[in-house]
Amino acid sequence: MRTPGALPITRFGRAEIVNSVSLAVHRKIISSEGARSALDDLNADVRAGRRSLADALWRRTLDLAADLSERYTARLGTRSLDVLHVATAITLGMKQFVTYDERQGALAKVTGMKVLAP
Repeated sequence: MRTPGALPITRFGRAEIVNSVSLAVHRKIISSEGARSALDDLNADVRAGRRSLADALWRRTLDLAADLSERYTARLGTRSLDVLHVATAITLGMKQFVTYDERQGALAKVTGMKVLAP
């Protein structure tokens, strides 16, 4: 998958990446050294301009997340964190959304974003 410019990651998304890597260490899926390497790679990508950290307006994002949940969660079965990611992308004006998650992708799609699966 190629996208022009830096791939934006919200600070919320970065926090989820860091937590998931750390959780993988806790679950003994990867070593502490492997986790440190993965997080160092993420930070290097940000410094090199391959990834950019995006800031969203949280009040607007949370209000939109509630609206999206009311409109789509009963049908799609999306979890609140997935809804927050989609709402954040909408708040930031994103036209494309990258996800591995099927329900999150379905929500992004019904909101008009093009879904990219790595």
